[in-house]
Amino acid sequence: MQGEDPFDQGAGSILRQPKAVWATAGASVVAFMGIGLVDPILPSIAKGLEATPSQVSLLFTSYFLITAVAMLVTGFVSSRIGGRKTLLTGLALVVVFAALSGTSSSVAELVGFRAGWGLGNALFVSTALAVIVGAAAGGSSAAILLYESALGLGMACGPLLGALLGDASWRYPFFGTAALMAIGFICITAFLKEQPKPARKTSLLDPIKALGHGGLASVATSAFFYNYAFFTILAFTPFVLNMTPYKSGAVFFAWGLLLAVFSVLVAPRLQKRFGSLRVLGASLVLLAADLVILGYGNHTAAIVCTIVSGAFIGMNNTVYTELALGVSDAPRPVASAGYNFVRWFAAAAAPYLAPKIEEWSNIHIPFVVAAIAAVVGAVVVWIRRTALTHEAKELEPGHATEDGVTVFAD
Repeated sequence: MQGEDPFDQGAGSILRQPKAVWATAGASVVAFMGIGLVDPILPSIAKGLEATPSQVSLLFTSYFLITAVAMLVTGFVSSRIGGRKTLLTGLALVVVFAALSGTSSSVAELVGFRAGWGLGNALFVSTALAVIVGAAAGGSSAAILLYESALGLGMACGPLLGALLGDASWRYPFFGTAALMAIGFICITAFLKEQPKPARKTSLLDPIKALGHGGLASVATSAFFYNYAFFTILAFTPFVLNMTPYKSGAVFFAWGLLLAVFSVLVAPRLQKRFGSLRVLGASLVLLAADLVILGYGNHTAAIVCTIVSGAFIGMNNTVYTELALGVSDAPRPVASAGYNFVRWFAAAAAPYLAPKIEEWSNIHIPFVVAAIAAVVGAVVVWIRRTALTHEAKELEPGHATEDGVTVFAD
């Protein structure tokens, strides 16, 4: 990634990609919108279904718990039926379960439907990265940044869509997501051709075996603690801010914009100047400081710190993704599945534990715990820095493929 500008207008530009890549990236935006979609309407859901904050937070827990476990299945499925069919299966599941979420009559039903949504999202999101890397022009730099752009845009627009539709009813954002994902299904069907199936099928245990590599295990462990901090902000802060859907949506829209800008524009430049590990370690420490101020500051400080956290989260997401895909010799889909299997468990734990910790203590302590988690993530990076210095070899267009995507050059 270093030494080139993926925004250059040449053939390798992030902006000059095949229709199949844009169709997949566009559907990815909607998939990531589903993560932050419920943020501004969490209080409305709690009121509408007569549920407590800890019960409503299970919407995230069920979603990400199923997503984590499903990471072991995605490679198994895609290596047998192909990337295109896996994407379409994931999209179809999201359409069905997002629509069903909007019909829920109890928080238990909604939590269950979100679990099914998580399965569909896991099949889609993990395969989408592999498809974009395999089909993108310009090698892995352009592909990863395009994927991170989709993530950032989705994270920014999800709360905005949730606020706009949720102001009328908390049910409408779920129906809106189902409709958008249906459009994504049509675009993938129209523009993405089936990719060649890999010569060797991926087993269910391959992602676990990949974690036997010290570098990949270190990245996954650090990302586990980072994700706990990340999803404490995403799932617990809306209850702390206690704002209307419009105002909460505006806060998280600004948060998402910073996430997108720093992941796509700022992180690559800082990495080139200071190195990935220094950028990651510093960003995690700054995120921890931001969390402490968020937890102990007044309401205005909490709003500002929530928005500012998007900058650190954006940088962390980009660096972690590159490290996970390049630090080991495992095929990228397998390395990604193992890495995501570990880190998404923290995304499932944080939304449940944060309100519980508040019940056991006070409103400040959940943010202190999240700050400690971010620092632990930085400590893991520092202690394991030798294992993480293996540089990923840049992918070039036209290389042979393995497991359905382009693999490392020899």
